[in-house]
Amino acid sequence: MLKNHNPDSYSATYQAIKQSLTHYSEYIYSQTSLQLFSRQLNRSNAQNKKEFPRCEKGLTMLAASRQLGMRNKILGVIPHEEFAHLLPHLEEVHLQKGETVYLSGDNIKYAYFPENGLLSLLVTTKTGSTVEVASVGSEGVVGLPIILGNHMIPYEVTVQFTTQAWKIRAQRLQEEFDRGKTFHEFVLRYLNVLITQISQSSICNRFHSMNEALSRWLLTVQDRVNSDNLNLTHETISHTLGVPRTAVTGAALELQRAGAIRYMRGNIFILDRTKLEEKSCECYRIVRDELDHFLRQ
Repeated sequence: MLKNHNPDSYSATYQAIKQSLTHYSEYIYSQTSLQLFSRQLNRSNAQNKKEFPRCEKGLTMLAASRQLGMRNKILGVIPHEEFAHLLPHLEEVHLQKGETVYLSGDNIKYAYFPENGLLSLLVTTKTGSTVEVASVGSEGVVGLPIILGNHMIPYEVTVQFTTQAWKIRAQRLQEEFDRGKTFHEFVLRYLNVLITQISQSSICNRFHSMNEALSRWLLTVQDRVNSDNLNLTHETISHTLGVPRTAVTGAALELQRAGAIRYMRGNIFILDRTKLEEKSCECYRIVRDELDHFLRQ
């Protein structure tokens, strides 16, 4: 039997235990809620980490599908991930025959990646005489001085044959080039092709006959535009090769008599490519071999 039984003491003890249990329950509830929130946050972060690569992968797949239709050599062969960097900045443009894209000394605002047609790079003397130093088709790009830190173009760029092209702001091209990846490598390889063209053009204009120079140029144009029918006047050719119109007429007649070409109403038809190659100088073969090497890489 309990001695000194006091009801009030039991009541006080009961209240103290009840209060302690209440505090403990609140603590457990708060800790449980905190753990649940933490787990939910971790799941959310994990989900975001999974969704970001999916989004990036989706953009790469979209770029890959667009890249399949690219006819420009450089844009068509770089990795899909690099093309995805360029795609939002590419703008399709139509360049009409005879249009001037740049005059010598202009600031380079855009670079151009031709899909077809032909762009001509010309240098001009103080007296107004011109000569082509290189040409750019679907294998290359116009505006390369920008990657060398030169924001002014040192030659005139004109449209020799109507061209569909992709243009991109020069600054964006520089940024992508500076990333030092496959795009960087292909642009440098193409720059070597361009330097070879310029070197051989200088030699050809100085040391080879008009018949040889005209044959070389017609073969080069045919390679770029992939057609036997070339819409060219003698005046256009004389402006490009930097010779009098009469010299072009004389050389064209010689090639026509040899059965290599036929000239009629501002059109030159390539009849026998083998004969035209025989009439051409070694400059054509040197540039063609360098370009073939680039296209095979």
